[in-house]
Amino acid sequence: MKTTPTNIYEEEVRPAEAANHVAAARHLLTELRKRLHGVEDYPELQEAITKLEVALSSLTVKTGGML
Repeated sequence: MKTTPTNIYEEEVRPAEAANHVAAARHLLTELRKRLHGVEDYPELQEAITKLEVALSSLTVKTGGML
């Protein structure tokens, strides 16, 4: 049996807010990578950007693309 969430609005807003934070973090890291030029010297930076992209894609799927 499927239960209805107590507050449907909260269920819809939380993923969107999370997606906005992930997108903003990805943007900041991408800009930082551009400023540093030698991304090969900072493999962790590229890994962080990739993980954020995966998280954002996951949120997009979980919210049915309603971001």
